[in-house]
Amino acid sequence: MAADFDKEGFLLDLSAWNRDIAEQIARSEQIELNAAHWEIIELARRFYTQHEHSPEMRPLVKYVKQELGDDKGNSLYLLSLFPDSPAKRVSKIAGLPRPANCL
Repeated sequence: MAADFDKEGFLLDLSAWNRDIAEQIARSEQIELNAAHWEIIELARRFYTQHEHSPEMRPLVKYVKQELGDDKGNSLYLLSLFPDSPAKRVSKIAGLPRPANCL
């Protein structure tokens, strides 16, 4: 079953998300997913489940820091995994809606 996306590449039906779709979206973003990426993707999905919205950058950093510690809970680490706009890119790959304040 093919997934449907909006004009920016965000998944329209969040329940259609799976790891294969995440890999497909990541390839379109020129990101090759590894264990570090999956760790953040899973956290973003958990954040969404808890808060019912996609994390913007500051809440994402805070949540990652709370869950994984200072080494990973910072903007530079997230930028190294998801260049340019980490919150937007991780939400897209995680099959979540576009974060409210991401350009």
